[in-house]
Amino acid sequence: MNFEAIWSEYRASLKSFLHSRVSSPDDVDDLLQEIIIKIYKNLSTLKSDSSVKSWLFQVANHTIIDFYRKRAKLKKKLNNEELWYREKSDDIEQYLSQCVLPFINALSVESAELLREIDIKGQSQISYAQEHKISYSTLKSRVQKARRELRDLFEDCCAFTFNSRGEIVDFEEKSNSCQYC
Repeated sequence: MNFEAIWSEYRASLKSFLHSRVSSPDDVDDLLQEIIIKIYKNLSTLKSDSSVKSWLFQVANHTIIDFYRKRAKLKKKLNNEELWYREKSDDIEQYLSQCVLPFINALSVESAELLREIDIKGQSQISYAQEHKISYSTLKSRVQKARRELRDLFEDCCAFTFNSRGEIVDFEEKSNSCQYC
């Protein structure tokens, strides 16, 4: 197995793979360099030519995982005074949670009541449906509609960035004075 041939064949695919999982182009280039070194040092451990591609992407995936672990450890070690910038909030979810009730209150009376009872107070959808004498499937549809309306209110005020698992990793207010919070 020739390192140069393998690298020239898979370099572009690996870089594309990195771009799909890491947002910063500079970080992608750094990670690509780390992968080159790992591949060069460990190519002799590869047992079969047929598994080259899967092995390369496994190395790349482990490198990405290590990258995010190092970044998380670094964030834990730094405190706010050591940072050259300050985030809007130490905890994005905590910051945005302050807006949930005002946004819910801005919904229609029916939607607001549903979300307060089910999502805030924790009442089960089945018991709510029985209590209000409506079918469970109808209630599920109404809850989903109310949640979409709530999400729309959030998206009217803020632009969100999500990770691959759909978790909010960052947001930016669209205007300085959101009318709800």
